[in-house]
Amino acid sequence: MIALNTSPSLHQRANEYFLNENYIQAANLYEQAISANPEIKSNYWHLGLIFLLQEQEVEAQTTWFMAMMEGEAEQVNVWNAELLEILETEAERQEKLEKYDVCEKIRQNIRQIAPDNIHNLLHLIHLYIKLETYTEETLSELNIFEIINATTKTDINLEILGKTIGSVLHYTQLYPSTIEFFESCSLHFTENPQALMNIFIAAAVDIAYSRQQPKIAVQLCEIYLRLDNNNPGVLGHLASFYQNSAEYELGIKTAKTFYSLVERLPEKIFANRQILRGLMSAGGQWQESYSVNQRQQDLLAELIAANPQDLTPMDVSILLNSNYFAFYIEDNIAKNRSVQKKILQICQENHNIYAQAQVEKYAQGHLERKKQRISQKKLKIGYISHCFKSHSVGWLARWLLQYHDRDKFEINGYFVNSDNVSDLLHQWYINQMDKVFKSYNVWSLAEEIYQDEIDILIDLDSITLDITCEVMTFKPAPVQVTWLGWDASGSPSIDYFIADPYVLSESAQEHYQEKIWRLPQTYIAVDGFEVNVPKVRRDELDIPGDAVVYFSGQRGFKRHPDITRLQLKIIKEVPNSYFLIKGLADEESTQKFFAQIAAEEEVDYARLRFLPDAPTEGVHRANLDIADIVLDTYPYNGATTTLETLWMCIPMVTRVGEQFAARNSYTMMMNAGISEGIAWTDEEYVEWGIRLGKDAALRQEIAWKLRQSRKTSPLWNGKQFAREMEKAYEQMWQNYTTTCVTTEQV
Repeated sequence: MIALNTSPSLHQRANEYFLNENYIQAANLYEQAISANPEIKSNYWHLGLIFLLQEQEVEAQTTWFMAMMEGEAEQVNVWNAELLEILETEAERQEKLEKYDVCEKIRQNIRQIAPDNIHNLLHLIHLYIKLETYTEETLSELNIFEIINATTKTDINLEILGKTIGSVLHYTQLYPSTIEFFESCSLHFTENPQALMNIFIAAAVDIAYSRQQPKIAVQLCEIYLRLDNNNPGVLGHLASFYQNSAEYELGIKTAKTFYSLVERLPEKIFANRQILRGLMSAGGQWQESYSVNQRQQDLLAELIAANPQDLTPMDVSILLNSNYFAFYIEDNIAKNRSVQKKILQICQENHNIYAQAQVEKYAQGHLERKKQRISQKKLKIGYISHCFKSHSVGWLARWLLQYHDRDKFEINGYFVNSDNVSDLLHQWYINQMDKVFKSYNVWSLAEEIYQDEIDILIDLDSITLDITCEVMTFKPAPVQVTWLGWDASGSPSIDYFIADPYVLSESAQEHYQEKIWRLPQTYIAVDGFEVNVPKVRRDELDIPGDAVVYFSGQRGFKRHPDITRLQLKIIKEVPNSYFLIKGLADEESTQKFFAQIAAEEEVDYARLRFLPDAPTEGVHRANLDIADIVLDTYPYNGATTTLETLWMCIPMVTRVGEQFAARNSYTMMMNAGISEGIAWTDEEYVEWGIRLGKDAALRQEIAWKLRQSRKTSPLWNGKQFAREMEKAYEQMWQNYTTTCVTTEQV
């Protein structure tokens, strides 16, 4: 508030009344001031503001108008400026008080006085978002495009503009107007494109992965690159966005451009990985994939030999999953896990340097808290993942969450990059948790987990997402476990990796940094799957009713040429057989890949059918019923797809290998009571495939066994599995507390 041009005590009293929201008394003082000095216009501005705050908008506007009606144009302009300054100051104060509805009302009045005030309009957009009144029409109703395009670069505050861009991208990315808004705003950053990158890139990542809208993320990157066409940071992300949008060739080309622009070894490793990701996601481009993977192994060997101790947080982030695709190319547990452990060791050591204060704080905090926790009633379990949604991990982990004993366990969920309001499974997970925290900031996630005093933290992502893996490097919980999402990360910050008697061999421990914790029967169990109405028929695919139908439904990077060749050998030997192929990949590249191998194996290409993706998971499972036999992939088996196959009571053939990824189907079949179809060599894989194709009675026997297994198998008993996991958690905690006590006594 400003002075009344009367006695100081009167001014002080008016301010006190106003700040205490005693608007009647404050108005009385301003009315006295106006009577005494009607020529002092500021008193009118404040009196009108008081009316506005009392929801007397007409009275407020009348007060302002009456004070201005006798002025000349030049005077009115000065008075408007004074009034706008007072309203702006109060709007800022109300926003700090988080009274967004009051702030919005004040800014609407500012808009009436100065409709082209771009900064006020930007603030209004923020307020609409906070008040959840923002709609697809908001920007056009504010005439924002015309005004922002007419505003010169020197007349706009880039900090305010950037903040608004960030809010709009986070809240309204699915609106077409959002892209137009970003494009208009980007023109004001031509002299400082890096500032725009810092604003939009995190939102683009969130849009692409959490919101599963990579095409929108592509549009944002393409707009930015008009300002800064060779920005490596943007090109690195754009390569993934293209690949996730099924624009595989663009994704590969962009990744190669990215690789050509970077020089530092960590960036070279990441850029090369992006090329490899594109090639393998497209499917069928295996010769080049082998070459790029060899270059990746050479780059990683160079990094391991250098053992750098000066990596940045970004370096660590991009290195965490740098060896990811090696497990899809070769089943070599000793080699793959050795490289994995060494890379994660380097990442951990560098993380401990730049995050020393936080890492030490957590370690000390765990020691201080352990005494009071030893006798606590409930264990606090935290689950961290980006997959609490309609995702393979999301479909599988839900049964454990559903059956958790809440008398013994408190369950928190840490959702990475996840705000899928339209996803029913996402909402289901939210309802299962005692507490939910959402963020894509690794430091915030780690701090929240630590402050929540989580006892055991379960990572569901491993290295499939760098953010989750990086959070684990802080060691925000005293006991940390990897389960379900991938093989173990190899991080020194992880205590245990959940397995079972089959999914890892008895000698596997020598290859793992983590302690392998074997559950007694299976490392995963579900009560079943939702199955909808099928959308495919044999006659629609021009397949005879008496044909033997083989099926394989995996992503492009699981279709290794060696296993594909074995699959086609099976088709060749089984008369009247057809092969259905489904999975996310480049359609043209995949068909060329199969056509080449079919020609080499002398298999009629006309016996192959390529199916589009199903509209929902339930339809996908129903469509499996068209198949007589499912042929698994190797060296990376199916996991969720295997469980779905067994649930639908369809015989399958799997090739068992050394590494975790090559033994998923093996453990699931064993736990379903099925040994028929388990192959330990390439020759056995082909033999089983042929035998199942020719022996209808054997297929029926297996289908009957699978149907019966629903009643007794540990694979289909989510409640029993939850008890076994909980027992493991209690034993892990007992190990931790016992170790702590022993250490103290020593």
